[in-house]
Amino acid sequence: MTRLASFAPLTSVFLAACAVTTAAQAQAPASAMNGVLVGPNQMTLYIFDKDAAGSGKSVCNGGCATNWPPLTVAPGATATGDWSLVVRDNGDQQWAYKGRPLYYWAKDAKPGDRTGDGLLNNSWHIAKP
Repeated sequence: MTRLASFAPLTSVFLAACAVTTAAQAQAPASAMNGVLVGPNQMTLYIFDKDAAGSGKSVCNGGCATNWPPLTVAPGATATGDWSLVVRDNGDQQWAYKGRPLYYWAKDAKPGDRTGDGLLNNSWHIAKP
């Protein structure tokens, strides 16, 4: 009986640590899959060379954003760690990883597609963790 009682505090600490980890993971707007960052829909994410890292701004707007839809921020989401928020020209917010705004490529049809890598004179690249 004494041994079981001594596990109770350890169990509480372990469960609390798991809850913190799960909450932090739930806040991440993207995840790593097969060496690349993917959005919640499992589609490949990209970065654009013309975006200045850490500027807090995206230069891909208008028609560019039609072809390269931004990874948008859900209401109430907050940035943490390597994740930051970028304000777009239209006032919407977009996720950035290590200061680089993240985008999808409109012509990727299914999870695992990476057809946008190297496009426009090699100015678009797969986002990597």
